[in-house]
Amino acid sequence: MLRLLCPQWVFDNYEAVTPEFLKEHGVKLLLADLDFTLAPKSQSEPDESLTRWIGALKEAGIEFAILSNNRSPVRVEKFCKPLKVGYVGHAGKPGTRGFHAMARYGVNARETAMLGDKLLTDTLGARRSGVLMLMVEPRGGAVGAWNHVLHALQQPFKAASAHDERKKR
Repeated sequence: MLRLLCPQWVFDNYEAVTPEFLKEHGVKLLLADLDFTLAPKSQSEPDESLTRWIGALKEAGIEFAILSNNRSPVRVEKFCKPLKVGYVGHAGKPGTRGFHAMARYGVNARETAMLGDKLLTDTLGARRSGVLMLMVEPRGGAVGAWNHVLHALQQPFKAASAHDERKKR
C-alpha cells in the first residue's frame, strides 16, 4: 500500500516537466490537477507561463487535459476555456473513474502521466490507474493550517520516490 503513495518522480513545479521528458517516457497524454498544481486556488485564470507551457506540450504532440476534484464546474470551465483543453471536473480521485479520460484521447495507461501535488488524491489515483505519477510542490505554497500539516506529512513519501528532481535546498 505504501508504494501506491510514492510518486515515481518529484519536481519543483510544472515547468520542470518538459515535453522532452514526457516523450522520453512514452507519454502521449498528460493529465494534470488544477488547484495548487498548475495555479494557486485563488488564481481564476491561467497565466502566460502556463499558457506557453501547455502550448509547448501541444506543439510536441502531447495531449493535455485537467483532472480536477474541484466541485465547482464554473472554476474548472473558466480556467480551461482560454487554454482550449479538455477536463474532467469532480473527478473523484483517488478513485479511477476520472482516469478513464484516457479513452477520449486513444491512449492507454502506459502512455499517460498524471501531474499533481497531493498524495492521497493525485498520487494514489494515478498509481491505482497504472499511469506515471509526477508530483510537484504546491503552487502558491500550502494555504491554511491543514495544508501545512498535509504537505509536511507528504515529505517522506516524496523523498522515497524513485526520482527526486527538486532543487537541493
